[in-house]
Amino acid sequence: MENGKPAADPIEQDTASGDGDEVNPVDAAAQLAALAQERDQLAAEKAELQDHWLRSRAEFENFRRRSERERSEMFEFAAMDVVRAMLPVLDDFERALKVETADKEYVKGMELIYQRMYDALKKLGLEPIAALGQVFDPNLHHAVEVCPSDSVEDQTILDELQRGYNFKRKLLRPAMVKVAVRQ
Repeated sequence: MENGKPAADPIEQDTASGDGDEVNPVDAAAQLAALAQERDQLAAEKAELQDHWLRSRAEFENFRRRSERERSEMFEFAAMDVVRAMLPVLDDFERALKVETADKEYVKGMELIYQRMYDALKKLGLEPIAALGQVFDPNLHHAVEVCPSDSVEDQTILDELQRGYNFKRKLLRPAMVKVAVRQ
């Protein structure tokens, strides 16, 4: 009791001032706007994080595929250097088989060894390049001699001096050839 007046009941003061059950429309709109802004911000952050996650996942998948492809190519072409190193030996066998000799058993043994070696290299992926009678292709053939000729078409391969090879569809060594030209 102050100044002779009884103290006001706090509950009555709230209802009297209108703060009890009634909500101020300006405060409610501001709170609603703040919540909507926070919701939109959180939704934007979620979308950004999800986008980042999806991009990271896609990058990882691309990296995994690329690594797997590179690894398989490495294994696929690992034998390429070995096969390339064996080509001079194969050439020597071919030249040796062209030499005439009286010893037929020796020739038969050389042919068997050559055939076994050629078959083993073929299983690894060695493929001979067709040259004789073909049209000269600078991507597959290396012209070491040019010969004027009227009996065949221009740029036709007349002779194969050294056989060319592909290894698993990639050029390993071009064929050394003699090419006809018209004058």
